[in-house]
Amino acid sequence: MSFDRFTRPLAALLTTALTITGCGAAGENPATAKPRATEAPGPTKYPLTLDNCGMRITFKAPPRRVLILNGTSVGEAESFVLLGLEKNVLANAQSYGVSDDPSMTGRIRALPTGGLTMNKNFDVPAEQVLRLKPDLVVSTWSGGFEARNGFATREQLAAAGITSLVNPVNCAMGKPDATPEEKLAYRGQSIGSSFEFIDLLGRIFDVQERARDLVGRLRSRIEAVRARVSGRPARKVLIAYPGMSMMNANGLPAVMTGGIYDDVIRAAGGVNVFAGQTADMTRTLNREQLAVAPVDVLVVGLFGPDEDGDREAARLFAAYPQWPASRSRTYAVVSDGVYLGPLNAWAVEKISRVVHPGG
Repeated sequence: MSFDRFTRPLAALLTTALTITGCGAAGENPATAKPRATEAPGPTKYPLTLDNCGMRITFKAPPRRVLILNGTSVGEAESFVLLGLEKNVLANAQSYGVSDDPSMTGRIRALPTGGLTMNKNFDVPAEQVLRLKPDLVVSTWSGGFEARNGFATREQLAAAGITSLVNPVNCAMGKPDATPEEKLAYRGQSIGSSFEFIDLLGRIFDVQERARDLVGRLRSRIEAVRARVSGRPARKVLIAYPGMSMMNANGLPAVMTGGIYDDVIRAAGGVNVFAGQTADMTRTLNREQLAVAPVDVLVVGLFGPDEDGDREAARLFAAYPQWPASRSRTYAVVSDGVYLGPLNAWAVEKISRVVHPGG
């Protein structure tokens, strides 16, 4: 499984994200991850018309030929898999190769790829999308429909009778004319945002009960952790991806801050050691700032299947022996569970076990 299509566009994608987000912690709403009473959903009534990132889209029936664009994401493909919508996928361009859910990499690999190849901007070029004739194209961000990058625009797809969908929390990402509301939603990305996309797919594909059950199970797991760690001191946590050093101007591991990263840490009973910093911290963090950070718990993020989390933790402990985490050898290993997507419960559980072990 190739990771070039994920690694190379990260720096450019991050630049776009940083321009939009400003302060990554602003506008967060962690309460969206808590259980709420909802009525049992009824069947979808078609035609179903939605506003998606300012574009009016209509579904006359559940889509049956779905193309999932790359977008350096895997959360959308994982959501389709956990909802049992694999047969609706015509082609999937998302992959990661390592997962907090051990079954997920094989299930993603089993999705059809449609024989697609990536262009120089590492997503499906317009001509291939149009040739494949999907009835729905899904992108994790608005930039997946940017003509200057060689991608089919939403207007171009609509003219060909193809519906397009952006994960709503990422409307502002890659959209120069994003509204204040879209920017706020992007800055406030949380665990709840992952669930909202599952709910949206439930409506579009008329599997609301399935989506409701899935979200309920995932919420319950996270709330069980919240209850266990409630009232305990919030230890300071650092999420670092050594394999994503291309995202940092100084060649350091990519340190994740703001939005959903902070929310996952908070649900696990910790606080991001760089909470309150701007999202630009991932790019600009220098060795001195990292050295003086009071890291109680290190969370090593795996980027590829060849990485060894224990070895990477040992390297970071050796490089920063002054961290409290280095002296106590306190760390967890995660992969895709801290990203926007349906696997946040896995990461919350893993992190919580080292932030507040036992009891």
